Amino acid sequence: MNTEQLSIFWFRRDLRLEDNAGLFHALRSGHPVLPLFIFDTEILDKLPDKSDKRVEFIYVGLREIQAHLKEIGSGLLVHHGNPVEIWKQLIGEYDVAAVFANGDYEPEAIRRDRQISAVLQSRGIPFHLFKDQVIFEKKGIMKSDGNPYVVYTPYKNRWLDSLNDGHLNSFPSEHYFQNYYPRSPLPFPQLEEIGFSKTGFHFPPKQINKDLIKNYDQTRDFPALEGTTRLGIHLRFGTISIRRLIRIALELNPTFLSELIWREFFMMILHNFQYVVDRPFREAYRNIQWINDEQQFQRWRQGATGYPMVDAGMRQLNATGFMHNRVRMLTASFLTKNLLIDWRWGEQYFAEKLLDFDLSSNNGNWQWAAGCGCDAAPYFRVFNPETQMKRFDPDLKYVKEWVPEYASPVYPKPIVDYKYSRERALAVYKVALS
Repeated sequence: MNTEQLSIFWFRRDLRLEDNAGLFHALRSGHPVLPLFIFDTEILDKLPDKSDKRVEFIYVGLREIQAHLKEIGSGLLVHHGNPVEIWKQLIGEYDVAAVFANGDYEPEAIRRDRQISAVLQSRGIPFHLFKDQVIFEKKGIMKSDGNPYVVYTPYKNRWLDSLNDGHLNSFPSEHYFQNYYPRSPLPFPQLEEIGFSKTGFHFPPKQINKDLIKNYDQTRDFPALEGTTRLGIHLRFGTISIRRLIRIALELNPTFLSELIWREFFMMILHNFQYVVDRPFREAYRNIQWINDEQQFQRWRQGATGYPMVDAGMRQLNATGFMHNRVRMLTASFLTKNLLIDWRWGEQYFAEKLLDFDLSSNNGNWQWAAGCGCDAAPYFRVFNPETQMKRFDPDLKYVKEWVPEYASPVYPKPIVDYKYSRERALAVYKVALS
């Protein structure tokens, strides 16, 4: 056993050395800090694709952290396995004074952290969790009666009213490099050693394009434009600080700021209404009689519905792990309303494919599209794929990029008639809600 007492900082959804709340507090704890990352087999074993780009993104981010730590004479400890078993092993190997991490608000993460806390407490080791990936967490923004908001606009207004400079202060963890545990870096595992393969994918850069954010409200709805930040994956894995991004949004564009607040709204909903993971937020929607046609679902996934804007979005998702937000709303509306396929089928497919997959936002947005979520689009709102294409891709630049055979004899006929399928959806929803 290593006899020098130390603190451990556990990286999770916060893969950066700068402005990291939990890391900042660890480095000021009075003990040298050993940084740790665990490739969690409880998560990885459930991934169907062993060339999952998100695992590669994490791996690349850890390599970057390791390189910085090596420059200052420290190193990152990387483990692969069940977190509970790994922590039992670690507290046997090191004299651990305390463990620090940033909070994670998904139900499975909360369950995992309770297990880890119990392991640590059995040895008298405190487990400190800090707020880092949001400005307001859990019950940070509540109605005057103490209940959670379930409508976005009043939540947003209270969020803005509650915000002060203290919420946006950075945690300059980068100023305390001298407090890392001095060690020679341990061998860094290859991606293949944890069961995954490299794809060579070029991930969106984490640089913040301020000019793009200034014009965000003018460009964000047009999928052919580079009009969104593509920072979703960086927010998901914490390679960029939310405090920094909020400060920029406050300065440059209220529409972009509103999108960041939506992210926190859905996190709050997930924390306070955990049943939404597999059930509709609005209970009445449990009665919808989905058709769930497997063949139509397969054509939706492949981008072969005969509706060009829908197909372009699905092909973009399959090829890149990204889909433009306007098109996400359209493809989700089409699946749940025009095809009457359960929103959970689409949610699961997006969870497998999206680089920026985040349970709270993915769940919240799918329930919004299906009409069953909080502050959702009403059930009678059904996006028209043709109208959406004419309005947001008038030159067909986006469609032609992803559906080159559009308007040719080989492009498939629509799998459903829009007018008929819309009327069918309205009837089915009406019966379920009556």
